[in-house]
Amino acid sequence: MIGRITGVLLEKQPPQLVLDVQGIGYEIDVPMSTFYDLPSVGEQATLYTHLVIREDVHLLFGFATEPERQSFRQLVKISGVGARTALALLSGLSVSDLHHAVATQDSGRLITVPGIGKKTAERLLLELRDKLKSDLVNIDTSSSSPNNECDILNALLSLGYNDREANWAIKKITVGDNVSEGIRQALQLLSKEK
Repeated sequence: MIGRITGVLLEKQPPQLVLDVQGIGYEIDVPMSTFYDLPSVGEQATLYTHLVIREDVHLLFGFATEPERQSFRQLVKISGVGARTALALLSGLSVSDLHHAVATQDSGRLITVPGIGKKTAERLLLELRDKLKSDLVNIDTSSSSPNNECDILNALLSLGYNDREANWAIKKITVGDNVSEGIRQALQLLSKEK
C-alpha cells in the first residue's frame, strides 16, 4: 500500500495530476479541495494516498489531509459508492461540511453535489451516521461570526460559484463584522484562481 507520496508536481489537469518521484511519474486523482491547495507546477508536493487495485487497473488517489483520506475511505466502503462518487463528494463538500451534513442528517446538502441523488444521499447519511468521527470536524469560528460566513457563502453561491469554491474563499479571508467587505475579498480571491 502506498500511504504517502512526495515529489515534484509535473502536471495539473483536474481532477488528475502527475507527481515525479525520483524519475517515476505517478498519475494521481485528487478531489478539487486538494487540487486548489496544490503548489505550482515544478514545486514539491506531498499527498496522503489511497491505492485501489482492481483486475484491470491500479488507481492512486491523493489527499491534502489525513481527515480527507479517512472520509474517502469511509465513503468507498458504502455499497454503490465508488471512488469517483467519493471524489465528487469531497470535491463538492469540505470534510467538515460532510461531517456536519451527516451529523444533522441533512440530505439536501449532499444532493447539491453533482451525481448524488436523493436516494444515494439518504443511504450515505444512514450508513455514515456512526462511522464518521466528530473529532475530524475542525470548524474554526473564532475569527468570525457564523452568520456572516453564511451570508457570504449564500452571496457567492447566488453569483454562480460552487460550494467548494465559496468555502475555500471564506477560509482564506478575514470575515469580521462587515459582510460586504468579506464578499469583496472572496471575489478578489476567486477571480485570481480562475
